[in-house]
Amino acid sequence: MTRENPGAEPFFLGSPGGQRFCVFHPPAGGKCLGAVLVTPPFGDELNKSRRMLAMQARRLAALGFGVLQIDLEGCGDSDGELRDVRWAGWTSDLSAGADWLAARLDAPLYLLGLRMGALLALDFARTRAGIAGIVLWQPLASGEAFITQLLRLKLAGSMAGANGAEASNTATLRTALAAGEMLEIGGYEITGALAADIGALDLRALAPLSCPAHWFEMVAEAVRPMPPAAVRTGEAWRAGGVALTASPVAGPPFWSSQEIAESAALLDATCIAFESMRS
Repeated sequence: MTRENPGAEPFFLGSPGGQRFCVFHPPAGGKCLGAVLVTPPFGDELNKSRRMLAMQARRLAALGFGVLQIDLEGCGDSDGELRDVRWAGWTSDLSAGADWLAARLDAPLYLLGLRMGALLALDFARTRAGIAGIVLWQPLASGEAFITQLLRLKLAGSMAGANGAEASNTATLRTALAAGEMLEIGGYEITGALAADIGALDLRALAPLSCPAHWFEMVAEAVRPMPPAAVRTGEAWRAGGVALTASPVAGPPFWSSQEIAESAALLDATCIAFESMRS
């Protein structure tokens, strides 16, 4: 049963690297069922996903969860320049957010991560004790593949050649990053240091061994199964002892859609996942 949602509270949270813009959705009702820290995706994927993440936060708050959305260093309305960001700075931001939740709510901590934010949540969970559960939305298979995606995005406006030319140009961009150059991709400044941090991440190696995990993949139709790569990673996680529930959800890829898109099915499934982790 949902309860009245008292509304969102925007504020700036102090972090070692500056102020981080946050929105807190306080839990409805008299008892908090859990504290949820949202770990966002990167770049334009965050812009496309803000509506879905806000809708999910409101839904969870109405169920009795306290939810904190945070703009990471150099992103959104937070302090910092992306050219100065390192992965460790983003995990430090999550620590600040988790500490804030712990001081405000006497409740177990959960994580909700989308795309690159899913990798961030999993990496953070390796060093943060006491996380009660993780929900992953469309996690990246690897940071290296994501960097390749970004480099191809940079080339998209000027590429009209064959695949061989594309590979050569992508390699040239990688060489520039490795040499310390900064690339502007889709309006975002990416340094070689940040690209190396992200590129070193691999989903299979980030298995959440200390808490249950729910993994949702968007598919075009309800009859579609989980993608084969996701199935293989899930099987490897379970073999290693992860308590994993993985499910396909029919709906649009809202993080990359041309227009802002929603998935009511994903919102519903995520609410059920959080409630199930409490039992």
